[in-house]
Amino acid sequence: MIGLAVLAGLLLTGPSAGQATAAPVYGYEVVREWPHDRAAFTQGLAWRDGELLESTGRYPSTVRRVRLEDGAVVQRRELEPPLFGEGLTEIDGRVFTLTWRSGRGFVWNADDLAPVGEFVYPGEGWGLTDDGRRLILSDGTPTLRFLDPDTFAETGRVDVTLGGRPLARINELEWIDGEVFANVWQTDYLVRIDPASGEVRGVVDLSALLPDRRGMDPGDDVLNGIAWDPEGRRLFVTGKNWPTLFEIRLTGPH
Repeated sequence: MIGLAVLAGLLLTGPSAGQATAAPVYGYEVVREWPHDRAAFTQGLAWRDGELLESTGRYPSTVRRVRLEDGAVVQRRELEPPLFGEGLTEIDGRVFTLTWRSGRGFVWNADDLAPVGEFVYPGEGWGLTDDGRRLILSDGTPTLRFLDPDTFAETGRVDVTLGGRPLARINELEWIDGEVFANVWQTDYLVRIDPASGEVRGVVDLSALLPDRRGMDPGDDVLNGIAWDPEGRRLFVTGKNWPTLFEIRLTGPH
């Protein structure tokens, strides 16, 4: 299947990585293109009440409310350096965000992004989503961690595998219809993860989505950011410093 060998060669660990069994590969159709802030080093993305919530990295890192129609930043909060912002999700009016290597997470009011709390966690923070009752955190390893959103205690974890081999660099996350969709850092692939077993059920090849990346930072110009509108059944994706937010529809597998 086209592109999957590249993903396996880059990201599967262990001496037999090249022997991994392929997962189904999905294509896509672009439904619509929306503006996106080229200054946004996107780390986390979510949909809430007709607008986007977005977290960005680098300095200063930010948490934002973003209008879909024109990409305008309606409201933003900045993290103090050296905090490097990472993943984001929202549950019942609370926005949760991570930082990369500081072990600190933040809770914000979704209506005005007023800070309402903090939490700590071991290791790095990469991506964050939720299933409505648990936070789901990635840390760059093949492991997803499940946290209680009130106490932040770890309630479980699962190792992500593709073809029976651990898949590392799991980054930005989104919960969609019982699966965890995830970016894979420094690639233009999404993976669809079974949250119970950790098995990758499918791979989405988005490598042709933004072909012209002239003037962007090589290595950092990759796909990152997934948001799902459950009522409208709309899937949005973007990348770090990309000028466009793409609304796409998955096709296949092929």
